[in-house]
Amino acid sequence: MTTIKILTVLFVGLSSGLAVGSGFVAFLTVLGVIPRLTQLSKTMKMIHQYEWAVVIGALTGVLASLRDPTLYISSYFLIPLGITGGIFIGMLAAALTEVLNVLPILVKRIRLDGQIIILIMAIVFGKIFGAIFQWLYFVHH
Repeated sequence: MTTIKILTVLFVGLSSGLAVGSGFVAFLTVLGVIPRLTQLSKTMKMIHQYEWAVVIGALTGVLASLRDPTLYISSYFLIPLGITGGIFIGMLAAALTEVLNVLPILVKRIRLDGQIIILIMAIVFGKIFGAIFQWLYFVHH
């Protein structure tokens, strides 16, 4: 491979990564996930730790996607990893829902006025069973 091709690939990869990373940070900023999380958990003093956790998590995810590592760890260690990943995705979805006020509109559309808990539990159980199905079927086959 010539030097120009290598430099082009490096430039395109770096600029693509910066664009995606900027979009992710903008998404988290617009949703206000970190300040809202510190507000709900009453840990405003730890906001810098939350921010660094997001940065380190994003960098770790990037490195893992570039390297495609194989971790030879116990299956029992994967349970807390799956739980924390599920909590993150759930909080991100909840923040998006809170910002967009989707659930009240959806409740009115499907005529479940006064029974929003049914809709929330349907979403929660759908997410849980979907994740379990994906894990049992696609990961082990």
